[in-house]
Parts: sequence; C-alpha cells; structure tokens
Amino acid sequence: MENEQDPRSRQPSADQQFRAESWALWLGLSCMVTGMVVCIIGFSGYRPDLAGYRSVGVYAAIMAAISATVGAALGYRRFLMVSQIWLLEFPRYRQIINAAALVLIHAAICAMAGIIIFRVFQDAFLGLNVDRFAGSLMVGVYAGICGYAALVSAARISAQSLSALLAIFLVTGVFISMLAAEDPFWWQSMFSALGTRASGTTSFWTFNLTLVISGVVLSTLTAFIVRNVRLMAGIHDDYADAQGKPRPRFIRPRPAVVRICLLGLGLCVIGIGLVPISVAAPLHAGIVRTAAGFIVVLLVGAAFWLPGFPWVFHLFSFACFLGLVGAALLWQPLAYYNLTAFELAVVGIVFGWLVVFIRTTAAALAVKEKALEDLLLANKQRLAAD
Repeated sequence: MENEQDPRSRQPSADQQFRAESWALWLGLSCMVTGMVVCIIGFSGYRPDLAGYRSVGVYAAIMAAISATVGAALGYRRFLMVSQIWLLEFPRYRQIINAAALVLIHAAICAMAGIIIFRVFQDAFLGLNVDRFAGSLMVGVYAGICGYAALVSAARISAQSLSALLAIFLVTGVFISMLAAEDPFWWQSMFSALGTRASGTTSFWTFNLTLVISGVVLSTLTAFIVRNVRLMAGIHDDYADAQGKPRPRFIRPRPAVVRICLLGLGLCVIGIGLVPISVAAPLHAGIVRTAAGFIVVLLVGAAFWLPGFPWVFHLFSFACFLGLVGAALLWQPLAYYNLTAFELAVVGIVFGWLVVFIRTTAAALAVKEKALEDLLLANKQRLAAD
C-alpha cells in the first residue's frame, strides 16, 4: 500500500454517485414490494400488533435486516471498492472481514431500530392493532427505506461515517439490552451484568453480540484510520526531502502503533463479548485491563506518533487520559458512583476521543498535503528562476 492515490481521489465521481442513487432507489422499491408480499402472506388470519410476538415490528426488523444486508453488500462491492481502490490491496480474508463488518452493522442497526420504533409507537397507541394490508404497507415502507439507506451508506463509507455508525450501533444495542434485562436493578452492579444469563436470554445475546460485532467493525474502521496516518507519514517524509533535511527517525507518524492499538482494542471488545464475566471472571477482567492498556498508549503517546497535529489535540488527548484517571478515582477509592457509572464515563471518553481523532486526522492530512504542494511549487519556481 505504498503507492497511494491522492487522498482527494477517494471521493466518488458524479457518475458513481448518480449510479449509486439509481441502484439504491431500485433496491428500495424491490425491498418494499417484497416486504409487502411476504407480510400479506405472514399476517394472514389475524390482526398484528405493532410490537410483540408475530407483530409488525418483528416482521419489519427481519425484512429490514435482509434489505440492509443486500444493500450494504451491493454498495460495498459495486461502488465502495471502485472509489476506494486501496481496499483491494488487503488479503482476501481481510476483504471478507471488511465486507462482513459493513453488512453486519447496517443490518443490525436497521433491525434494532425497527424494534425500537414500533415498540415506541405501540406504547404511544396502546392496544392498537392493524389489518394485514396496513401492517404489510408499514413493513414494506420500512424495508424499502433500509435497503435504500444501506446501499447509499456503504457506497460512501468513510472513517467519519463508519465511526458514527459504530456509535449508533453500540448505543442501540446496549439500550435494547437494558430494556430487555429481567433484573430492573442491573445497573447497581456493572454493565457486564447485561451480558450474563441472569439478565435474561434476550439481554444476554443482544449485549454480547453487540460487543462482538462492534469489535469486528472497529477492525474495519482501523483500516480507514491507518490509511490516513500512513498517507501523513509519506507526506511527512516528502516534506523533509523537499526541504533538503534528513527524514525524522523518532518523532514521526507511526501507523503501526495506531494499527496495533486499535486492532488490539477491537480484539479485546470481541473477547469481552465472547467471554462474559459470569463464564470466566478472571479472563474477562484480564481482557478489560488489556483494552485499558491500548487506550492509555493511544492517549498518552499521541504527541510522539502523531506529529503535525495541532497542539490542542495533544492537550485534548492528555485531558482524556486525566479524565479516565479521575473517573477511576471517583469509583475507587472515593466511591462517588458505582462501577456502571465508571464504565459509562470510560466509553464516553474513549469514543469522544476517537471521533475527534478521526476528524483531526482528515483535516491534518489535507493541510499537510497542501503545504507539501506549496513547497514543491516554490522549489520548482526557484529552480526555474535560477
């Protein structure tokens, strides 16, 4: 991946955007019709509720997941891999993981959002049920919207949009797990309690699958982030060459550090989901501590492996580290809040830093590229004048 294209070439062309919209509209229409036909058959003989067993919400979640799966797969294969050629440079297994991550997160978000939406409407219109034609229309429209949105989203995915999807998915999955928990006082212990059998089957599977899928998606997000850092490293060296100075050996962008820490963090998230605290508490705790180590390296060492970033970003990174330390102290020994609140604080701080990091990387890359272009142009003009 050394011969990278210009970062600006990652933007899809007008023709690609037009074709993606056309494909998305056709897919949305097809999903809507398919969803309506399936539900007209499925709702035969009874009036479905908006939420609950054999309800409009259940059918909507299933059809939306199928529609989003098809849409995300088409968007990735037909459009994203055309505009993001560098994705083809990964080994085959990594290409499969990247595609699976995009498909899973789109399908899961659409399915979980459908469950929540129809549950809210059922609570708002208590006791309402509909005939099979009205229910089928609701499911068809929702499936069509999800198919359309998934194709467009996957076709234009970027580090920023993927991080937003990951945040939405995490919040939605944990929210459903909290609502499904059989113990209403689970929060008095820890978040990991949602991933135990004691919280109920639905909460158990929702919480742990959310973590596993999030870890897989984080590995794909890492590919986008590391590419930008690698481009910055190349520009960093080219800028030194253009100035006639030796390339820096120590203080320079370190894409390998970013890759190891983020992939390690993703594997830890997967491990936390696969090994609930009720199954193996020592192993679960060890994985959590390992994840904390990767986070500390990212925050504390940012100034060394991300030179060229504004100093305010490094101050922000150190402030996040101090925030984690302060959150830990408020939990123990100060006992200001319980473990659940501490875990909420940690997740909020880490995701907040990650979003700022992604946006700052994109901005810094554009600035450094422009500075290099200006320097090369000045050198060319000086040579011409001589």
